[in-house]
Amino acid sequence: MNKQLLLGAEAIALGALDAGISGVYAYPGTPSTEITEYIQKNYADRLPPVRSSWSANEKTAYEAALGMSYAGKRSLVCMKHVGLNVAADAFINSAITGVNGGLVAAVADDPSMHSSQNEQDSRAYGKFAMLPVLEPSSQQDLYTATREAFDLSESIRLPVLLRLTTRLAHSRAGVECKSARMQNQLHAIYAPEQFVLIPQNARRQYNVLLGLQDKLEHLSEQSWLNRLIAGTGSHGVVAFGIAFNYIMEVRQTFGLSFPVLQIGQYPLPRKLVESLFKSCETILVAEEGYPVYEELLRGYFGRETIMGRMDGTLPRAGELNADIIARGLGLEAKAVMPVPDIVVHRPPALCKGCGHRDLYDALNTVMRSFDDHHVFSDIGCYTLGALEPFNAIHTCVDMGASITMAKGAADAGLRPAVSVIGDSTFTHSGMTGLLDAINDRSPLTVIIADNDTTAMTGGQQSSATGSRLLNICRGLGVEEQHLRTIIPLKSNLEENIRVLKEEITYEGLSVVIAQRECIETAARKKRSKVSGT
Repeated sequence: MNKQLLLGAEAIALGALDAGISGVYAYPGTPSTEITEYIQKNYADRLPPVRSSWSANEKTAYEAALGMSYAGKRSLVCMKHVGLNVAADAFINSAITGVNGGLVAAVADDPSMHSSQNEQDSRAYGKFAMLPVLEPSSQQDLYTATREAFDLSESIRLPVLLRLTTRLAHSRAGVECKSARMQNQLHAIYAPEQFVLIPQNARRQYNVLLGLQDKLEHLSEQSWLNRLIAGTGSHGVVAFGIAFNYIMEVRQTFGLSFPVLQIGQYPLPRKLVESLFKSCETILVAEEGYPVYEELLRGYFGRETIMGRMDGTLPRAGELNADIIARGLGLEAKAVMPVPDIVVHRPPALCKGCGHRDLYDALNTVMRSFDDHHVFSDIGCYTLGALEPFNAIHTCVDMGASITMAKGAADAGLRPAVSVIGDSTFTHSGMTGLLDAINDRSPLTVIIADNDTTAMTGGQQSSATGSRLLNICRGLGVEEQHLRTIIPLKSNLEENIRVLKEEITYEGLSVVIAQRECIETAARKKRSKVSGT
């Protein structure tokens, strides 16, 4: 046994490796990215090898992980919370098919939206799919729970959802590790009655899933992740996941001894819950994210008994912390030393020398010639074009939405209709939108900001490197004369303005690829070359 200092995300990665995974599948997305990166950086040469390349999107990642499970091997699939929306079709249906080799989906939620469009709670997906969900409260528990999640998955023949949040994913603690388990032998199963989800099979498999629910609840009752901490008084707390840490901090700081039910495995352990409620007059429900189980418990035990996010005792949005919990318990948070302003606060901005800056300079010049103009954008570094000094984009909703929203606006009669999308986002979920626009001959211009990497999440490999973008667009059916490339540099400003203006005023579908490598990625390559690594 050895001890390592690990991020929560890294604890999952190491736990999965020590559990004997044969592959990890993921699309980079904060705060989940470090899980896959840890495996790539530290265990690329492990024998037998562990497959760890990035997938095109979360749906392809989940399906590939399910395929590896079908072959009898253990697989880990990682994504952030909004990525589970993309993978939802495969995720929900995999609960019906079940699995062969252990399959664990590690999903990192982002309360307070530090780097996300929303703060949705992935536990709702687990409840919806009727799958077991693990939500450990510490880095050590993440490591241990990840190892055990693969055993659980194989014992019940179901995928397991492992949930963590930003604060746990990106903080470090010492983790004691155990010796690694060998990978599974290849043993694919021939079970079309299980994996071919035609209605007659799906109905039978759904009944199998329903029949497992009592067992899943029993497993939760017995899980070390769920425990009742005895205490005194008529007021108790149900603490889920990382919220348990805040509760225990308040309990210790103020010298209190109220009873606490820690929940880290779902479905809810009904007997433990009933035991707490029988001994207390009121219960504070502390859960990071949506009031998923507060709402459920209110249905069981009534509104008057329960306090939490739904009645305003705790804030409805954002992360919890010890001070918020203290106030929710009617305590005055103790004064702490204010954090000094060591670094001047500044909004996020495009890097100096970034090619997106020169692209937006050219685009803004062209768009100013129109009385009414709208630019539909997507998720990536280029989203910072919404801020000053550019103020160049007007929408950003979800991965791939720039093209389809621009298409819908063009269909409504909006001219000009322009979308901006990155190379990695384009191959993630933009290609199908472009295909719709081609099929409908929609009058819009798609600008692909190609910096040859997935820059926003740290420079991971893009699925659209090299000449792939041109070939993909040709294959989808973009007319050659309206498939243009530009290099966004200040020296090319006039030429880029000319090309963009020609295509934006064209009453048809056009694609302009702005090709220039991310300066951070280029700098890293240069440093690696100099150092010989």
